[in-house]
Amino acid sequence: MVDAPVDISSTKEKRSISFLGPLRRPEAGAAAAFVLILVFFGYFGLDRNFMTALGASTWLNFASKVGIIAIPIGFLMIAGELDISVGALIPAGGIVLAMSVETFGLNIWLGVAISFGFAAAIGWVNGMLVTRTQVPSFIVTLATLFVVAGLNAYVSKQVAGTTQHSLQDAGVVSEFIFGDYHSLILGEGETAITVFRSLQSSFFIWIAVAIAGFYVLHVSHWGNWIFAMGGDQESARNAGIPTAKLKIALFILSAMAAALVGMTEAVLANTASTTTQFGMIFNTIICVVVGGVLLTGGFGTVLGVVFGTLTFGIVFQGINFTAFDKDLNMLFIGSLLLVAVLMNDTLRNLATSAATTKKK
Repeated sequence: MVDAPVDISSTKEKRSISFLGPLRRPEAGAAAAFVLILVFFGYFGLDRNFMTALGASTWLNFASKVGIIAIPIGFLMIAGELDISVGALIPAGGIVLAMSVETFGLNIWLGVAISFGFAAAIGWVNGMLVTRTQVPSFIVTLATLFVVAGLNAYVSKQVAGTTQHSLQDAGVVSEFIFGDYHSLILGEGETAITVFRSLQSSFFIWIAVAIAGFYVLHVSHWGNWIFAMGGDQESARNAGIPTAKLKIALFILSAMAAALVGMTEAVLANTASTTTQFGMIFNTIICVVVGGVLLTGGFGTVLGVVFGTLTFGIVFQGINFTAFDKDLNMLFIGSLLLVAVLMNDTLRNLATSAATTKKK
């Protein structure tokens, strides 16, 4: 009995496809960029404690605040929309909370609910305007950005007489959840092992938001709807997907995430300001794009956005741990964005073309 010949070429093709499989993942480029950036700053910042637990907390704390907003912004971009009003909703979240507690004497948890409610209302307005008028979401949210920024300053002055609001009595529990520093050190003395040190509450909130976001986008049926809207909105609507309601929900989600960040900052610093955070608008978009989400929609993952946020956090804060001139910070960020986008496109095109060739 003669054994059948083994098709070596077929085996090689399967191995090749298996090897290229991970490269087709939207987070592949973001993960590669994260590793390269971590190694780069780890090497040049080794003598300045970049790799220590305390050093890592610097860029992790920064990344967490951007990351909380970047995940719902990623949802919107996957669905083919954008929300830049978050720059005004961040201070609004802190202001509403501070005024509720200090000016009106309300319980802080009621203040949190009011802050979320205000943000949800703005998100609802954004969603309604986008779905009912067909005006691009960039224009709609640009308008609400300035509207909310104006309301922040006007209402603050009219009600409290100032644009700087104190929030001194947040309470032990609320400070622990929203605005405190946390450390975990195992053992004592020279044998002590520092698991993490001086991580702000926002970091753990970010982890929770990422887990919830992963479930929504990659496990639940809502995720399929979001991808469908970004791929072809008309076909998604014809397939019975409630595109209008889903868009409104996504705008509400991004607005509430921005307010949440504002509340964490207010509780941590015991103060809130009306200053509009224009920089946060670009920071969140950069994190999402570096994370592999296409500007055209229909493609991206929560894990990719997390990697993109971590990478951006390292680049933004890591230069302080090196001997590089601090004025080069913007150069690093611009280069990161360009390289990350090129890397994402290259890996995706390479894997897709290779897979197509194998099928022929």
